[in-house]
Amino acid sequence: MSITGSMYAGISGLHAQSEATSVVSNNLANSSTTGYKSSSITFEDVFYSTVYAGGSADQVGNGVTVSSVNTDYSQGSYESTNSATDVAVNGEGFFIVVDPDTGNTYYTRDGNFTFDTEGYLVDSSGNHVQGWAMDDGSASGALTDIQLDSSQSPPQATSEMAFSLNLDSTSDDNTTSSTNPYASLFNIYDGTADTALEDSRYAYSSSMTVYDENGAAHDITVYFDPVETDDGTIAWEYLVTCDASEDMRDFEGTEMSTTSGAGLLMAGTITFSTSGDMTSMTAFTLSDTPTDTTDPMAEENWVLAEFDNDGLPVFSANFTGADEDQVISLDLGISNSDYATGTGWDTSGGIDSLDDMSTTTTTADLPSFNTSVLATGATTSTTSSSATYTLTQDGYAPGVLLDVGIDENGVLSGSYSNGQTQDLYSFALADFTNTQGLNAEGGNLYSATAESGQAFIGTAGSSSFGTLASNSLEMSNVDTATELTNLIIIQAAYQANSKIVTTADTLLSTVISMKR
Repeated sequence: MSITGSMYAGISGLHAQSEATSVVSNNLANSSTTGYKSSSITFEDVFYSTVYAGGSADQVGNGVTVSSVNTDYSQGSYESTNSATDVAVNGEGFFIVVDPDTGNTYYTRDGNFTFDTEGYLVDSSGNHVQGWAMDDGSASGALTDIQLDSSQSPPQATSEMAFSLNLDSTSDDNTTSSTNPYASLFNIYDGTADTALEDSRYAYSSSMTVYDENGAAHDITVYFDPVETDDGTIAWEYLVTCDASEDMRDFEGTEMSTTSGAGLLMAGTITFSTSGDMTSMTAFTLSDTPTDTTDPMAEENWVLAEFDNDGLPVFSANFTGADEDQVISLDLGISNSDYATGTGWDTSGGIDSLDDMSTTTTTADLPSFNTSVLATGATTSTTSSSATYTLTQDGYAPGVLLDVGIDENGVLSGSYSNGQTQDLYSFALADFTNTQGLNAEGGNLYSATAESGQAFIGTAGSSSFGTLASNSLEMSNVDTATELTNLIIIQAAYQANSKIVTTADTLLSTVISMKR
């Protein structure tokens, strides 16, 4: 190699160390950049010149060049924040964002997201974060922008109401019927009166607020009164009622609120063992095809209730005038595990309607569930005072969005003023066969290339994808101490290469000075 060649080898070293300085300086500049992944540079020798010495061929190198600049995609540390939409990936995967102006798709580890004025979840550059809409607890449909396009939770009509009570077994029978002791309350109920059931005519009552399909609240009251029995068992009659003026069920073309049956939704009995445990119950509701079409309170019109899929008896209510009645189940702590056989009722006592009862009816004659299952906390009848322990129902009014949260599986949920929490979206994560092939776009964004391959997409916590941490941001994975050490090494290498150039220059000067 000539002296000039040595100079060019030194120059290549200077260029290589300059590139290394740029890489290190960029790492140090981004040591506090959210989601930044550090880079490292590697070198390789360039082509060789062949020289012949002593009859053999040898090679002399011609300098150095940059071989590659690799990105370190290892996990950065977490920084806690006060924003629920700040999200960090714990493990493999990139968030997917789309530029709304160009439609280009990018990938990022920077989870510094916020909602814009149009409800889109966006990164710091305004790109839309991608995910799937949630449907019944699972991600469904195509990948889409995460957008809160509604700040309200829709109402849900009540479909189940449950009571846990104790009924005082020492209470007196306030309504003795000479014709039907198990329908005494039923026979004195009058929905057209100012008070459908006077306070003195029942032993205990319990009320619950339910909701119609529009989210309006309504009170349903259950009245209880003991029944005198001759066999030592404990029996209570009950009525399920609503405000008579709100009863918009249809009875043969007449609105129920104008009839004597206004507000009466279900009638029945509860029987208990001598120890106060519930053993059975009956439930009667107004027939869809009444025998007496003139009087909804005719006993023959009240037939055994149907069951829902949980084996609970159901009744119909209508608070809005809708074409379809609202079906609500009553849970007093006993259900029917064999509701699908026949009518679900054992009617071996010959009772199919309230009209089949008489003064000679005993608790053994009463209909019962095909197979009764008693739940923990079921209604009891002991000598303790009558009391309501729990009231639950599954309806709710509309709610205004108060807050959002993101769980480790990437499910974004909304918390509403009606006490409901609704799953809205599931974050999408992407990964690549060759992450080194990704193209850094700036702005903490990467784009896919032919070298990286196409992204494979999934949800957090599934397959090889990491989980998400809300109220957290992934910090830069730059190790400042390592980078400063590299900078010292680069500086020394640069100085050494500069000596090659100055030495070659001295040699050239010596050669030139040979000619005087």
